Amino acid sequence: MSISKRIQNTKVSAIRKLTPFANEAKAKGIKVYHMNIGQPDIETPKEYFEALKNYDKKVLGYENSEGINELRIGFSDFLKIHDINYTPEEILITNGGSEALLFIFLTICDEGDEIIVPEPYYSNYNTIANSCGVKLVPFQTKIEDGFHIQNKDSILKIITEKTKAILYSNPSNPTGVVYSFNELQIIADVAYEKNIYVISDEVYRELVYDNIEYKSIFSIEKVRDNLILVDSLSKRYSVCGSRIGMIASKNKDLMKEILKLCQARLSISSVEQYTATELLKLPMSYIHSVKDKYEERRNAICNFLNEIPGVKSYKPEGAFYLIVSLPVDNAEDFCKWLLIDFNLNNETVMFAPAEGFYFDNELGKSQIRISYCISVENIKKSMNILKEGLKVYNSIKK
Repeated sequence: MSISKRIQNTKVSAIRKLTPFANEAKAKGIKVYHMNIGQPDIETPKEYFEALKNYDKKVLGYENSEGINELRIGFSDFLKIHDINYTPEEILITNGGSEALLFIFLTICDEGDEIIVPEPYYSNYNTIANSCGVKLVPFQTKIEDGFHIQNKDSILKIITEKTKAILYSNPSNPTGVVYSFNELQIIADVAYEKNIYVISDEVYRELVYDNIEYKSIFSIEKVRDNLILVDSLSKRYSVCGSRIGMIASKNKDLMKEILKLCQARLSISSVEQYTATELLKLPMSYIHSVKDKYEERRNAICNFLNEIPGVKSYKPEGAFYLIVSLPVDNAEDFCKWLLIDFNLNNETVMFAPAEGFYFDNELGKSQIRISYCISVENIKKSMNILKEGLKVYNSIKK
């Protein structure tokens, strides 16, 4: 029996590939700080669990394939707070943002078609693309520019007759960049001129720091018919296990076709849709308090990184990630070494090697992606482990 080349050619998760080494360290009694994954440690709101307890249907049946009306209305009302106006009928509920992207790729692309992404990009984009027979085509952004988009030409020169969309996350996973209105205008101009889709992944929309005013590309009217917006509750409300996401679009023909895939997977969890509806009713003050905690952590990690010799970094403007260049030849080897051969006071740290966030692995070979979803105290401990680990590692490698 054989296994498809499509799956064989799909890379192991850049975020989870070192998990076996972390598990071995834990089995030895070593504490591992997980800075490899965007798993919030902030408590899930009590309203979620209260809604769970209050769910009183006698039969746990299928729901509408497009999502329950209450949740679609909830998303519609929530987006209006950000001046993003979609009616409930223009929204489809999905199993997290990942299913949303899968359904979008399958709907807008035939096998061999291309989607443009700024590089580095969220590694799961590539996994989803491979599973659909779609090719991601990157345009490069650089750490010295804070991973901001520099010009329109870098995008135009890679567009071909097979290009179907531009995909990006804003704020970005893995870089934490928040795209300016001028950068969004570049994306909108390209999409409008070339008549391709814009897939805007706005999962981290509310996590924007330094009093930066967040703008969705929805604010650019001419591109609204091209726009497919993806959102999720996972990070905003610390409900990654709930798996509630959504797709919104003004393009009725597109949404009619995506609905076919929603119908094929029948429905989303009845209970989770009910609890998600209650989460969307929480006041914005809750989300602001969450944002403040992550901003404090962002400030802390940037301060600690600035004290480590040879480390090259920048100040991310949103989400809870950043890409860091290390004074090593191979960051993946170093990350493995931290888990296998190094500990400080019986503690070590796990990072995600950044090469998995690039199409060209060489570009990220000396970089790591850091997720600062842990407390300031644990960030301090983790950065001290990184600092001392680099000293020892580089003394060994001399």
